[in-house]
Amino acid sequence: MNITLRDITFSYDKDPVLNGINAAIEHGDLVALVGPNGSGKSTLIKCINGILAVSEGEVLLDGTNIRTIPTAERARKIAYVPQTEHKAVPMKVFDAVLLGRKPYIFLKPSNSDLEITSGILKQFDLEDVAMRDVHTLSGGQQQRVFIARALNQQPDILLLDEPTANLDLKYQMEILGLLRSLTQQNITIVIAMHDINMASHFANRVVMLKQGSVFASGGREIVTAENVEQLFQVKVRIIYENGTRFIVPVE
Repeated sequence: MNITLRDITFSYDKDPVLNGINAAIEHGDLVALVGPNGSGKSTLIKCINGILAVSEGEVLLDGTNIRTIPTAERARKIAYVPQTEHKAVPMKVFDAVLLGRKPYIFLKPSNSDLEITSGILKQFDLEDVAMRDVHTLSGGQQQRVFIARALNQQPDILLLDEPTANLDLKYQMEILGLLRSLTQQNITIVIAMHDINMASHFANRVVMLKQGSVFASGGREIVTAENVEQLFQVKVRIIYENGTRFIVPVE
């Protein structure tokens, strides 16, 4: 499913956060939204999802304005993994992932819902912990649960806000590798993230946001030392290791 952002503007109490955002995200893309704190990444994710209503402009899904799509239908098209999950209520992993079937459940889960959930647990290597409480899992396992729940909606679009925050390097690589593999299932993925190296390594497109506007947009070629310096206001240089390019700060 294609996403078109057309002149998106959003304000909190007349305080502008997004200023005329234009972008085209194609079916099957993995797009990283990068930028400093306060650049509008999380807000843009919520506007794409329809959680926030844009002040001006349009969010189009395959040419249809998201505001005209009924909520239930939208929930079948778009899944969202927020930056912070609230886990106050103890819940088994199976039940947490089953929540992703909510847009399809009328009175109680059908046999099909249970079978689809079991398949998602297997896909995400969560079968062995299906009956454990989510809060007893490691950070990486918990994040897999939340992404599995989102994929259980069978969405066309997956939106994630800092999915690797507070994870160590091993789990960051695992989660981002998993997300990249999902694009092979024709899912369009948009991730808000801070790590410019991870963004350029895993995403096929990068959108740089600065003060609520698109600073640069394109493939990995836009992740240059000059762009990163202007975006984050730090001096950097590019180094190569076994053919892989890395952005490193200069003291």
